[in-house]
Amino acid sequence: REWTMKTSIVFLLCVSVFPGFSQGRVVGEDEAGFAECNVFFPGQVPPEGFTEPFHVKICQQYNKKPRFATLYSTKDKIPLYSAFKYTKPAQNEEESWLVEPQIDDPDNDLHEMMHEADIGGGVANLGANQALTSDYVGSGYERGLLNPSSLHEEDFQMATYTLTNTVPLSPSLSKSWHRDIVRVVEQALVPHCFKTDHLYLLAGAIPSSVRVKGKVSVPETLWLAACCDAPEGWSLGLVKKMNDENSLEDLTVGELEKQLLSGVGLFKGDCGVDNQSQKKTKAILQAVSQIRSGEQVGTSDNQEAKDSGLVRKVAGIIATPFIKLLELVIYVFVELVKFVFYFLWLVIKRVGGTVLDGVYSLWNGVVSYLKAISMVLISIPCDVGRVIINIFLGSLQIVQDVMSLTYRILRIPVGFVLHLAYFPYQSICAIPSVLKDMATGIGGTFSLVIDATATLLHGFYYLAGHIVKRFVPKGSSDD
Repeated sequence: REWTMKTSIVFLLCVSVFPGFSQGRVVGEDEAGFAECNVFFPGQVPPEGFTEPFHVKICQQYNKKPRFATLYSTKDKIPLYSAFKYTKPAQNEEESWLVEPQIDDPDNDLHEMMHEADIGGGVANLGANQALTSDYVGSGYERGLLNPSSLHEEDFQMATYTLTNTVPLSPSLSKSWHRDIVRVVEQALVPHCFKTDHLYLLAGAIPSSVRVKGKVSVPETLWLAACCDAPEGWSLGLVKKMNDENSLEDLTVGELEKQLLSGVGLFKGDCGVDNQSQKKTKAILQAVSQIRSGEQVGTSDNQEAKDSGLVRKVAGIIATPFIKLLELVIYVFVELVKFVFYFLWLVIKRVGGTVLDGVYSLWNGVVSYLKAISMVLISIPCDVGRVIINIFLGSLQIVQDVMSLTYRILRIPVGFVLHLAYFPYQSICAIPSVLKDMATGIGGTFSLVIDATATLLHGFYYLAGHIVKRFVPKGSSDD
């Protein structure tokens, strides 16, 4: 209940403070390509050859619309490329950094990019697979955008400020990369593509073994690949080395693919490499060359451009402290606003939790009271029926006891009378049997006396004969 309330409050605050709350979606393995973000690739076919299990496809959305696509490396914790289209840039930019919860916790219910401070403990293993703001603090590196916000209108800009679209860059390299890419796209690429929505851009990075705080890989190379598949189409690749912030090497898409992973194909059908307009390609390369040399494209007076560039550099040096101070003020203001909202959220959480606990306890009490009353009311008919049955059974027992007592009382005289009436019959009928028994007894007595006398005489006779044979000597036969 507590986590549900927290999530709801965070969502309401984000919607109220940031009406265009950014959304992103991690594309599952069962979906082809980047799902609805396939529109950012020629023929709706994403680059091929990025097949490692730690390569995660993200369809970056904002205001429920796809804005650009990102292939993110959870091993290096940087994007390998971001695919986008050019839109009319907005005048004002607002930095508001976001993270993608589902990269670290695919099972959570947060299907949107969110402000890192607003996630709290709702995401398991936050930062295990992606970079966080804390990884850049005090590292000497800035959060460099692969897909520059300066190339987009306001709705797109908010979506680009996600840590899944950033790589660690030194402040000077970050500024150089954005400056060169914006100038190349606006001055060299867009003017030579008949239909702007047919211009497909891929901005990427090649990871290195150098890691910020042992976690986030510092790219060794930044690259840009462009494809215009309109009539008289063309394609182009650009590379900027980390060790030379002023470098900007142009090359074909095929040459760029050789510097990436083996078997990588950036554009479907190589963006019609066999039918490319040589005239367009030459004009684009000339424009890129002018940008590389610091000249304004289309300006014949090079000295004026150099002077203008020098003035801009001096003005930039003078304005840098004020800009940094302004950035610090803005940062403090944003953090203060975050703290206020967090404090309000904490107060609402405490008050709401107390109120909900009170309501919950009151509801439990009412339910328990109603349950007890219901049980008592239900038990009354049962108790009444039980009493009636006990009374009926008691009455039956009393009747049974009365009848049993009556029977016992009446059984005494009846038995006596029956025994008294039966006595003469038993006495008279027993006389013959008694006489017979007496005669049998007397006869038996005389027989016993006779048998005893005979036995005694026989014994004396036997004893006398034995004595005679023992003591009287034997004589002759004559004697």
